Amino acid sequence: MRRPFLLALAVVSAMALAAARPTAVSAQAASPLAVPYTQFTLANGLHVILHEDHTVPQVSVNVWYHVGSAREKPGRTGFAHLFEHLMFEGSGHVAEGDFDNFLEAAGGNNNGSTNPDRTNYWITVPSNALELALFLESDRMGYLLDVVSPELVNGQRDVVKNERRQGVENQPYGQAGVRLAELVWPADHPYHWPTIGYMDDLTAATHQDVVDFFRTYYVPGNASLVVAGDIDPARTRALVEKWFSDVKPGAFVPPIDGPPAYLTEVKRETLEDRVQLPRIYLAWITPAQFAPGDADLDLVGQILTGGKNSRLYKRLVFDLQIAQNVFAFQNSGALGSTFQIVVTAKPAPGGEPKSPQQMIDDVKAIVDEELAKLREAPPSARELERAVNQVEASFFDRMEQVGGFGGKADLLNAYFTQTGAPDFFNEDLARYRARSTTDIQATVLRWLPADRRVELTVLPKQ
Repeated sequence: MRRPFLLALAVVSAMALAAARPTAVSAQAASPLAVPYTQFTLANGLHVILHEDHTVPQVSVNVWYHVGSAREKPGRTGFAHLFEHLMFEGSGHVAEGDFDNFLEAAGGNNNGSTNPDRTNYWITVPSNALELALFLESDRMGYLLDVVSPELVNGQRDVVKNERRQGVENQPYGQAGVRLAELVWPADHPYHWPTIGYMDDLTAATHQDVVDFFRTYYVPGNASLVVAGDIDPARTRALVEKWFSDVKPGAFVPPIDGPPAYLTEVKRETLEDRVQLPRIYLAWITPAQFAPGDADLDLVGQILTGGKNSRLYKRLVFDLQIAQNVFAFQNSGALGSTFQIVVTAKPAPGGEPKSPQQMIDDVKAIVDEELAKLREAPPSARELERAVNQVEASFFDRMEQVGGFGGKADLLNAYFTQTGAPDFFNEDLARYRARSTTDIQATVLRWLPADRRVELTVLPKQ
């Protein structure tokens, strides 16, 4: 029998950077980031990382389960995201609804997210409520199945299906993201299906399927816990051992791999949707997260659409005014990535009326012109400097927050999961600071060819 937890505890870079010569970095930019941590592993396999930061009297409890939708199988998709919902519905020693009630009474908040590679959960509380957060997190890790009944699974399945209806079926352009992944990745690749799953698979999920998934992947040895913020490391370690040591270890979860994925031609498809403006998605298969080329493509995205002076935004949105918006980004994943350019076209002011397809052809021609320019000549040093500064500014903005999605606790967990080194902050930034203009040109030539990509167009339904 688990020790009961008393409710009383529940309430108690404008940096100088010569982009063409990446070694010419200012002393301020070159100074290393210090994110000290300690780590240990419990007997049941749970890896724990502690980071002390007394900036504010707040603490974040952040758990990554190393399982996402990529671990699912065709015909049984959506389980990882379904579990994200189930984990907030109570556990062996926490009644339904009390998870949020306890945290709100203590002045805390919590949330979670799922992607193909992982599922994460975070709790942010005042530092005097640390033990409450550890109790709640450990109870659902060890005792969730005590309350997971067929009725609970059915109820949360319906919630997820409604979420899919809102975010996919009834969302403008909502089907495009699902279809784009299907066109880019082979049918047997773990990134082929959407994280939220398919309706038929969600309907077919049984209570036993849910139990088996939890017992396989929601085990301490397949998770990592970060406690960051206003903590005393010795006391925090004792609390972690107190609340997590009795969680059963579970079996070893082997690493996942995917089949080779590549594009050999231009794959084109057109969808019709209840939208006002046509949109085009261009996608290429690119290097996995932290692989050579991954950081370069982040910078390519900034050069193309990162701000009003970026190449595509200036031409399409500001000068020609033939696009409502344009985005370019590297969507990084552990088994591979996609670089995407998304343009929503609009009628040119004062011009001859054009069909939606003609509008798409016009914006795609401009995109191809700018990509051709980057293949033929590197960007200017000023463009690269601006792109690196934008990346750095976003990076330091995330580091200012201890908790939440993308905060310091989340980054420590991400770096540990992806590289094995929780304090990968300096190495991560160095990937961008070390790039030269010719590196960017070579990356566009290598990874963004005009003849090997997916072109998905969404036109207004007639």
